[in-house]
Amino acid sequence: MEKDASKEMKVAKLCNGTVIDHIPSDKLFKVISLLGLENFNNQVTFGYNLDSKKISKKAIIKISDRFLQPEEVNKVAIIAPKAKIVMIRDYEVAEKIQLELPDEICGDVKCLNPKCITNNEPMKTRFVAINKAKGLFMCHYCERAVSTEEMLLKE
Repeated sequence: MEKDASKEMKVAKLCNGTVIDHIPSDKLFKVISLLGLENFNNQVTFGYNLDSKKISKKAIIKISDRFLQPEEVNKVAIIAPKAKIVMIRDYEVAEKIQLELPDEICGDVKCLNPKCITNNEPMKTRFVAINKAKGLFMCHYCERAVSTEEMLLKE
């Protein structure tokens, strides 16, 4: 019996770990860097420019034996707000998280205004969503508007 090539998996299943799916292809390497996966010792598999019905081209990352912490999930949401995170345990889906932009981002993003108090005093940044559909946030302190495309994530 011949296999239907359209139904074959292009990336192997995970026993335990995290899958990040529906990443816009142009954001893949930013997510890899953000999560420090280039220095991770376990298996990391990624697909790039894969066909997608939701977005024209997508990327996927499969991380063996690692589960993302809530702060990592929040950072991924800033870069790829429509991505989906799936936690796998014993080859089964244990949890699914549909990402979305938060109402507020605290501490993870640097303000682009060099005169902002957060760049001159030891304090956490705080950005409030002003238009989540367009990915626009405003610094709580200096009121500078910034898009998620412009945001610089803190290491």
